[in-house]
Parts: sequence; structure tokens; C-alpha cells
Amino acid sequence: MYCRTVSQHVQGLLRTFHYLSPVLHQECRTLSSAACFIISHDGQPPERNMRPHAKRQVTWCQRRSLHLSAEMFAAKSKNSKKKVRKPVNMNKKGMNMPTAQIFNNMTVAQLSSAIGKGTDHVFEVLMFVKDGHKYDSEEAVIDDMMVIQEAVKKSGMKCQIVARNKSAKEKEACDVQRQPPPEPEVLVKRSPVVTIMGHVDHGKTTLLDYLRQSNVVDQEFGGITQHIGAFKVKLPSSESICFLDTPGHAAFSAMRARGAQVTDIVVLVVAADDGVMEQTQESIQHAQAAGVPIIVAINKIDKEDANVERAKHMLLEHQILLEEFGGDIQAVPISALKGTNVDLLQEAIVTQAELMELKGDPGGLVEGRIVEARVDPKRGKLATAVIQRGTLKRGTHLVAGTAWAKVRGMFNDQGQPLQEAAPATPVEILGWKEVPSAGDEILQVESESMVKNVITWRQQQATEMKMEEAQKVIDQRREEHRQQHREEMRIRHEAGFVRSNRKRMQKTKEAVDSVEGPQFSLVLKGDVDGSVEAILDTLDSYDSKQCRLDLVHYGVGNVTESDVELAEAFDGEIFAFNVELPPSVRKMAAARKVPVRMHNVIYHLFNELRDSMSTRLPTLVEEDVIGEARVLQVFYVTESRKKVCVAGCRCTKGMLDKKRNFKVMRQGEVLYEGELSSLKHFKSEVDSVKMDRECGISIDDQDFHFQVGDEIVCFETKEVEQEIDWTPGF
Repeated sequence: MYCRTVSQHVQGLLRTFHYLSPVLHQECRTLSSAACFIISHDGQPPERNMRPHAKRQVTWCQRRSLHLSAEMFAAKSKNSKKKVRKPVNMNKKGMNMPTAQIFNNMTVAQLSSAIGKGTDHVFEVLMFVKDGHKYDSEEAVIDDMMVIQEAVKKSGMKCQIVARNKSAKEKEACDVQRQPPPEPEVLVKRSPVVTIMGHVDHGKTTLLDYLRQSNVVDQEFGGITQHIGAFKVKLPSSESICFLDTPGHAAFSAMRARGAQVTDIVVLVVAADDGVMEQTQESIQHAQAAGVPIIVAINKIDKEDANVERAKHMLLEHQILLEEFGGDIQAVPISALKGTNVDLLQEAIVTQAELMELKGDPGGLVEGRIVEARVDPKRGKLATAVIQRGTLKRGTHLVAGTAWAKVRGMFNDQGQPLQEAAPATPVEILGWKEVPSAGDEILQVESESMVKNVITWRQQQATEMKMEEAQKVIDQRREEHRQQHREEMRIRHEAGFVRSNRKRMQKTKEAVDSVEGPQFSLVLKGDVDGSVEAILDTLDSYDSKQCRLDLVHYGVGNVTESDVELAEAFDGEIFAFNVELPPSVRKMAAARKVPVRMHNVIYHLFNELRDSMSTRLPTLVEEDVIGEARVLQVFYVTESRKKVCVAGCRCTKGMLDKKRNFKVMRQGEVLYEGELSSLKHFKSEVDSVKMDRECGISIDDQDFHFQVGDEIVCFETKEVEQEIDWTPGF
């Protein structure tokens, strides 16, 4: 009887848990089987004293099925018309979780690819992993394997540690290399490549205008060169020279360095009235570093204050030994504006080129150098290059850095189409898939499939280089943190503190790092890669602590709608240099209240950038002292049955105005700041007291008591706008 009661009770519980999980059913079956084998009161197993129905219960409890209701037993009877329900067998196999292959020092982007999810998912998972908040960019290297494993587990996957993929290192042969030097018998005479260098506004572009019979100066905004110009000039002697005009402004140092690397001869333009200036010295250093000969053109000899001899002696101070001083450097006094002695300068260039015996290989694969790159809104991506070897033709596949092109067209400096370009020819190439970087080397590749292999290999190399640089920075910061931690622990131990074993709180999802203080977000667009590079080089010198400069995006080409959306998202501004603003983008920017600053002169761009950053700074509150007084005597008067402390004072400086603010100072410490309740001269209430007059002063604070010798200052506050303490250096 005891066993039957327990079995019925257990069966009732099983009916209650009929719709629960298989795990709970398994536990319930175990409990039912255990209940059915309880020993009865006479010491025998229950099934000997049970009725047949109870035996069926025992048999059913030992089956691996999930039918727990009484309907099953009714269906088993012979007279029942109900169908016996098929038992649902439990799945004994475990869950089949996907596997992610991981390795040491993975980046966030590589971890995202390994688990097959976006980087946003990885960043969100890392927020809940210990020390995962340190990796806040896609290129960040996760140097802790535990962090990688925890991130994979929290993503619902299993880890499989594998070796790093070394396929990129095994494919080094995929990169294209320069050809070996050509045989002397295949070389032919070529034109010299001459770079015009010097200080800003010394007449470099004016000289080229006279040589080309053009007017490039009028096309340059602000009258200064802001790009590298490549021109082919044909002399009256039927000889031709390839000229490169480099900017002289301080911001374009990288452009001058590239011009010196590509050239055969450097023509150093020095103004006769100014002499050697800062960018003149820099040009001399670039030419000497490139190991190319220098020809000095002393310009502006037609000016009244011109001093040619002074300019020559200044060059001598910078180790430029002219021929008249026993050196081998030619110096030609010229006037680029009037054309004086320009023919002598041409002869000097031709003579120097003949001495150098310049020759080139017109056959073989093409080699060259990118001089400038830009995006044309109608023709697409363009690059100006100087061919150094081979003959460039349409349909040729070129590689420059991580960009490649299938040449669809070539143009000279006049915009006229060319069928081919021989060595020492400046040419504008159409057909680039990406904008190449100025200064990159151009190499010809035989087929498009080989181009893709080369680009893939170079991109992998660039990624690995970034990872190595990031790892160096991480190791350096980790060592600095370790040293700082050791020093802090040493100080704590010396002070008698004991390290606490409290568990550190992990960074939660809501805890997001924020930038304290003012911040200026900048979106930068430029017409050519060299201009953007020059602006970025100048921005690298930004070191102000007043405002954080956040460069959100930069690129080459006109301002687009995506630039406006990006600037709006970061509450920033768009600065555009020498590009156009389409009407649709202008309307969009005006509707979303995104400032777009358009500039054609680099001076003006940085001036307005400083002004815009200054507006983000909080205003300073300054005190303007109007007058001062000294307490000579203290006495008390009764007003409305209350004793009021009154200071008998004499105005020692300026005047006291009752409507202004006052502060009471004692031994240099401010004890009270506020308004006056009363200002009297003798017995009359007055609004102001002039210098050297006596007065009585009382304040609203009844608990404050004056003392003899206290200083009372009358002042007014005004807000003053701050100005950023950073200057571009020009």
C-alpha cells in the first residue's frame, strides 16, 4: 500500500511536467523508477504485492520514452479505439557547435573573419571580456590568447588553434621587381629631366612661363605654386628638356623631396634681392641628398635692390661652390620676367646634360615615377608621371604601390593625346583603378592576372607592416605601464600599504570612453594626392592641448554627400582645397548645417582652420578691476534691531561702483565675493565713490565681520574668447 501511494504521487508529478524539457523528463523518469522499487512494509519488492495495473506502471517507468499521461495506458487496452502514440526518443548526441580557427596575435579584423561575423559584433563581445576594451580598432592586434578564446566562446563557437597563415610569405615571387640594367648597345640619348627648386616667390614658375611661352602663374591661386608641374619644353636648338616645377612654400617639403629624386639636374632659383632663404636651404639639402648636379639661376636682377654678389656669397656659406670661387657649379644671372640671359641658362642645362651623357632604354618593360595624382570629376583618376625606361603605350598594365591601371589614354602637359611616351617624357595617364600615391614607382606587368597577384601580395605586406608597427607600440606601452606599475607598487609598499585581493570589475557595455574637453572633427578633401599629403604633414605638427584634433577622413576629389554625412555624424567641418562643391552637395550641407570651407590658397586654409578650432574653445572669464579700498576702522550700527558690521574705508585706487561686484581679501585670501548692501559717503547713500574719498561699506552677509587692514576690490567680469595656441609654422 505504501509503494502504490508513492508511485501514484510520482505519476501525478510526471503529468504536471509533461511539456517540460527532455532533461527534466529524464530526471523525472529516474525518480519514477526509484519510487517503484521502494521496499514495502513486508520487506518484499512492491511488484509481488501489486495489481496488474501497478506492474504496468513499473514496466512503463523503465522505458526510455516521454509518454507520461494516463491516456497511454487506456490506449493499450484491447477495447480501446484510441491509437497508441509513438514514443519520442531522446537525442543522446550533444550540440554540434561551429569551429573557429584562431592563432596568436590576431587583429580584430582577422578575428571577425574567423568567426564569420562583422567587426561590430567583435567589438561588442570584447566589451564583456576581461581586458577586451583595449582593442578599439580593426587593426588592433589582440596579443592575449585568452581574450581571443573568450571572444570566440561568447560568440557561440569552439576554438581551434592553428598556425598563422604563411601563404603571403611563400608568395614573395608574386611581386614585380625592376629589370636589371640594360645592355649599353640598346641605350639611346634622351632628354634631361630638370627640376626647378627654390624659395617661395623667387620666380620659379615665371621662369618656366618664359621657357614655355605660357602663363602658368596666373592659373596658380595666390600667385604661388601648390602642385608639381611636369612640362616638356622644346628649345630653339631642337633639343627638348623635361621640366618639373616644385612648390616653394614651407608646407610642400615632401613635394620638393620627390622632385629631387626624379630629376637629373636641379636648377636652384635664388632671388637677387632676398638671397638664400629657408626653402632655398632645404632645396639644397634635397639636391645634395639625391646626388644630382646643381645649376644656380640668380633671378630678379632687373630689380633696383638686386645684389648678385651678395647672393653668391650667401650660397658660398651653404657649401655651394660656384665656378668663380673655384667650384664646379654654374651660376647664371637672369631675369625671368624680361627674359634676360634665359638663353644662357638653357645652354648651361644642355652643356651639363651632355657632360652627364644621359641615355635611356626605349625597349623592355616600362618603368617610371608618379609625380602627382588627382581625381577628375569627368575623366576619373589621373596620375602625372615621368617615364624613366621603356615606351608607354595604350593597353599597358601598370602597378604603382597598391594601385594599378590599364592605360586607356595618355596626355601631354597641354592636354593633347599621345600615342606613346618615351623615356624622360612627362605624361598624364588615364585608367587607374585607385589613386596612386605621389612618389610611387611605376612598373609594367605583363597580364591582368599577374597584376592582381602583385596587388594582393603588396596589400598583405602593408597589413603585416602595420601589424608589426602596432605590435611595437603595444610592447612599448606595455613596458611603460609595467614600469609605472612597479614604481607605484614600490611607493605603496614603502608607505606600508598592502595589495588588495579584491576582484576588478570588468568594463560593461555601457562604460564608453569619452573625450574630455573640446574636440574638432575634420574632413579633408584635396584636388591631388600631393596637396593632401602636404596638408597632412602640416597637421602632424599639431600639438595643442587646448582642443583635440580628430581627422575623421581625408581623400582626393570633390566633396561628396558621404563626406557631408560623415561630418554631420561627428559634428565636424569639411575643409576642401582647390576642389569643387557640387550644387546638390552644397544644398545637402546647408540643410544639415555642416560647414564646408572651400580654399584655393594653403595660407587661407590653415588660417580658417585655426579660427574654426578657436570657436570650439570655452570662453575665459576675466576680472577687470575698477577700484580698490582699504578698511581703516570697523564699527557696528543698529538697523531693524540688528547689529550690522560697517567698514570705514578709503578708496585707494580707481573708483567704487555700487552696481559692480565686490570681494573682500585678507592676507591675499578671498573671504567674501558678492554685492554691497550699502555704500555711504558720510550719511548719504551714494552709487559711487571716487579715489581718496572715505566711505562706509556693508554687505548682505550678516555673519561676516570686517577687520582693519582688509582690502575691498570692486571689479567686473567679462568673457574673453580663447585663441588656439598652435601655428602651422608659416
